[in-house]
Amino acid sequence: MQSEHTKVARLEALAALSGIMISLQSRANGELSHRLDNSIQAAFVSFSSGLLVLIIIAIFSAQVRLGMRNLRAALADGRIPWWQIPAGVLGGLFVALQTHVVPLIGVAIYSVASIAGQTAISLFVDRIGLTGGGKKLISKRRVAAAVVTVTAVFISVIDKFSVVTFSLFAVFLSLAAGALVGVQRALNGQINEHTKVSFSTSLLNFIMGTSTLGVIWLLGILFNNGKVSPLPGWNLLLYTGGTIGVIYIAFTATIVQHLGVLTFTLFSVGGTLIGSLLIDLLIPSHGIGVSWYLVGGIAMTYLGVMIGGQSRLFKR
Repeated sequence: MQSEHTKVARLEALAALSGIMISLQSRANGELSHRLDNSIQAAFVSFSSGLLVLIIIAIFSAQVRLGMRNLRAALADGRIPWWQIPAGVLGGLFVALQTHVVPLIGVAIYSVASIAGQTAISLFVDRIGLTGGGKKLISKRRVAAAVVTVTAVFISVIDKFSVVTFSLFAVFLSLAAGALVGVQRALNGQINEHTKVSFSTSLLNFIMGTSTLGVIWLLGILFNNGKVSPLPGWNLLLYTGGTIGVIYIAFTATIVQHLGVLTFTLFSVGGTLIGSLLIDLLIPSHGIGVSWYLVGGIAMTYLGVMIGGQSRLFKR
């Protein structure tokens, strides 16, 4: 029993670490979008850099190639439906929204809103068993956790309602981004059951996501007077979003199968909020500040974590 508790605790710690990674990715991608003045191009650059990393890993890793062969076999004999394969499309759309929104409202508000979207959609995907780990009951405690977390979004931005330049639409886009990544996590859990190699699942995601963003960017150039902005020098920190995404997807594809989407989401909240708050305090986007309403929203999001947490730490 102790070993099972230790395993769960390690998975929860990795979930929290993945949350920190998301806040760092948000800042890197948001800054790249600001420098390029083109959110779709920034998302494409981020995803394609991650794809490049995964291709290099696949070249030297027989396990990753085996995982892709496992997936092809599962698809060929019908063990996995074809419609689950494009899960990476959702990831591409998530990064596109992320790169557009973060320069407008900052990492912290974006993080709270996207977490609310993830938490709300997680109730649904866990209930129908989309994660691949079987259906999970939706208890009153889990519903309360989702309600508290969604309410935290409104507390975080309540002082912004009177600010003319603040974009509530950007907050709603952040909610949508969170919902997209919540569904993507669930589908990746299914895919990872067949690849059995998390980096193979990541490779599939980045192929799909990069292709989707490339098509959107090209269509924008052709039909909407889009532009191609020169890359902003060799500041490597601007291009870390893709690599962070590679590690993050590999983490989530494995962890979500064991914890479920909602529990994973709740434990990743802590890392995301701590990281995002520190980023907006220490290296904020232009014109972005941290208010007590935002701090209150973050505290309320933690309350949602405590209400919905499945760890033995919350059951003592």
